[in-house]
Amino acid sequence: MNSPDTSIGRATMLIVISALSFGSISVLTVLTTNAGVHLLTVMAWRYVLGTVFLGVAVQARQIATIRKQRILQLMLIGGVGQALITYLSLHALEYIPVGPLAFLFYTYPAWVAMVAAIRRTERLTPIRVSALVLALAGVTIMVGMPTEKLNPIGVILALASALLYSGYLPALEHLQNGIPALLATFLLIAGAAISFVFAALFSRDLIVPAGAAVWSNILLLALVSTVIAFSTLIKGLAVLGPVRTAIIATVEPFFTAILGAVVLGSRLGISTLIGGILIASAVLIIEWSSTRVAVTA
Repeated sequence: MNSPDTSIGRATMLIVISALSFGSISVLTVLTTNAGVHLLTVMAWRYVLGTVFLGVAVQARQIATIRKQRILQLMLIGGVGQALITYLSLHALEYIPVGPLAFLFYTYPAWVAMVAAIRRTERLTPIRVSALVLALAGVTIMVGMPTEKLNPIGVILALASALLYSGYLPALEHLQNGIPALLATFLLIAGAAISFVFAALFSRDLIVPAGAAVWSNILLLALVSTVIAFSTLIKGLAVLGPVRTAIIATVEPFFTAILGAVVLGSRLGISTLIGGILIASAVLIIEWSSTRVAVTA
């Protein structure tokens, strides 16, 4: 049986792995769309293949043990919540650049912490506040504080995406409680797959892409950015809760920047390194304080 500090350390590592896996989405999507594949087609195949991969690992009798209401709720949060978060973020890019979008979206850990404090589901301790400030400072330094006048529509869409995600995490934690992580991930991804397939069909964008390079990127999106990303998120979230999970997940833009520099040749400046150090410090503080609380409780 794992000790509390071992379980929290493992959960922290799972969230880091999840964030790194999610962090590959932007680069893989850019590579695929630059090859001429529409975004909705990419997302549809990503989630369909992710559902297939998870379906191989999930046993049918496991699904039979879950109430139909819980199955429907998990599929809805994937099909509606996840799809809407993706849509709002992508739609915001029509009005504001990537940097300000990232800055506005990664305010979500603060919203998660505020909601948890208001609902009294998690305590907002001084150590957590310090870690939150470090994480937000790291993201701000990394992507840059918006200096130009931004289109208010884009700002509203970006903040709406962040607010929606701040509600998505607690809802996901609640709905997956008592359900095996792979099974919960399967239902979540299946719901998202249905939504994106219908959206692609409606917009007449659903095609079978050609080319080995394109399919390699789509397979990586399905396996790494979907199966691994969501399953590790759900496992870590069950132990750490939404607030700690949200703070730790701010390592995602740092990894995205590094991957973009390696794969796409993007510039990796000193601000990215400084931001990454601050975010890493926040993760270490959260892990240390969580282990300390578990041991002394």
